[in-house]
Amino acid sequence: MPATRLPTVEARRDQTFPILDPEEIDRLRRFGELRSYRAGDAIERIGELGHGLTVVLAGRVAITRRDEFGRRKVIVLYGPGSFIGELAQLSGRPALIDAYAESPVDALILPPDKLRAVLVAEAELGERIMRALILRRVSLIEVGAGPVIIGRSDSADVLRLENFLRRNGHPHHRLDPETDADARTLLERFHVGREELPIVLCPSGQLLRNPGEMQIARCLGLIGSFDAAVVHDVAIVGAGPAGLATAVYAASEGLSVLLLDCRSFGGQAGASMRIENYLGFPTGISGMALMARAYNQAQKFGVQIAIPAEAVHLECLGARADEPAFQLGLATGEKLGARAVVIATGARYRRLAVKDIEAFEGTSVHYWASPIEARLCSGQEVALVGGGNSAGQAVVYLASQVAKVWLLVRGGSLEASMSRYLVDRISGLPNVEIVLGAQITGLEGSGGVLEAIRWRCAGAETRRPLQHLFLFIGAEPNTDWLSDSGIALDDKGFVITGMDGSRPLETSRPGVFAIGDARANSVKRVASAVGEGAQVVATLHGFLAEARPAHVAAPPL
Repeated sequence: MPATRLPTVEARRDQTFPILDPEEIDRLRRFGELRSYRAGDAIERIGELGHGLTVVLAGRVAITRRDEFGRRKVIVLYGPGSFIGELAQLSGRPALIDAYAESPVDALILPPDKLRAVLVAEAELGERIMRALILRRVSLIEVGAGPVIIGRSDSADVLRLENFLRRNGHPHHRLDPETDADARTLLERFHVGREELPIVLCPSGQLLRNPGEMQIARCLGLIGSFDAAVVHDVAIVGAGPAGLATAVYAASEGLSVLLLDCRSFGGQAGASMRIENYLGFPTGISGMALMARAYNQAQKFGVQIAIPAEAVHLECLGARADEPAFQLGLATGEKLGARAVVIATGARYRRLAVKDIEAFEGTSVHYWASPIEARLCSGQEVALVGGGNSAGQAVVYLASQVAKVWLLVRGGSLEASMSRYLVDRISGLPNVEIVLGAQITGLEGSGGVLEAIRWRCAGAETRRPLQHLFLFIGAEPNTDWLSDSGIALDDKGFVITGMDGSRPLETSRPGVFAIGDARANSVKRVASAVGEGAQVVATLHGFLAEARPAHVAAPPL
């Protein structure tokens, strides 16, 4: 019987809630300002913008969270030497907890910019603080803090909302009115009919009815309005491994950085349940964990992150050094200026050419395999189409969650397209059946629910009563938004770089660079994407130095 895993808050309590000694607090004083609270005062309120890290100098503070009915539950009591905050404090986003003074409290307040300065200037102390902020966020995810999603567990819109929040590392909780009495009570309280589901209860108290990603992001304070007057040194479009690497290296070297993504951080790598061939992780690491570390690093160095924010247009404005060289148009109609642009939009999942597949997407046809999808098909038989490493990683994960995986491969062998370690691992899984030379010929079902899958192999057609199909059949470059930008693309839509002796990774437009999977002839590996993200920063410095007039100082390195 497997050992029961302790919640993070219990397993790593000392690291989650460290106590700073007087000497450490003295080192923080130059970064903050003193503030006093009376007994009963609110220091942080759920849903309100946080004011940064709060170090308790004297008194006691109760940290609480609210359930879906507004009832408070104490998480921890803080005394002198403790500090209040989690990852939201790095960027001044709305708080996920309430903090109330149980007695008169004296505190040292470090606003977000000063907190980031501490993490950089005080390496050892900053490491302790950063680790605590991360562990507290993990704990809030485990207990289901944050917004409450109410809807059927197999609803396509519920899955969409859960995936959006999960892939952005945001705590949330789901209630199914079919099985949960509290969910039914809430629907009655808010006079919501079953046909109106799903709904989302935001920590601020606002109720959203089947919101889009942008609507829920704005409600949670994940994204705000853009200041059109602000011009960043570089705007990075795409927050996958390549974009995150560029953001971390550029910001750590003093450039002002804006990072955009239309969906979530991590890209396709963030959807991988385990990456085992990334340098430095001999036991492997989940794509979400790896990308979350990069995302947190980007916040640490002050990158302005906007997710979801979809770029739909890129315009070259001219060559005046005191104005933005480029303007990005967003799907919302907003416009952003930058002196340089890095295209890191990666690729989008390729669809299977099968009739009516759209009817089953989101409920029965899936393009990644996360715990959310695994929950839906636990104990069932599933089919997975694909022969690359992403497919192999998904098979290994799903095999531990389902009764059987039918691995359908169009080619004649796995070895031609999959890493050896994955081929060996899959061959040792007793509940995986590999079908080579297979092609899906039909899907059966109704109401978005898949009932059976048909495939042809060696001239014979097989029909299996399966309710879930996973597709890992490659991807196409996500570059449609560049169609009228003047950026040269190859015949497959990938961005061409290095033309006519230009700078490395530069496109046909000087000052616009392309990296990662969106770039023509790139190596489709996480490590390669990260390497290109680091490489392009040196090139950015060269371009920006040439673009600035002599009297304009470059950002400090």
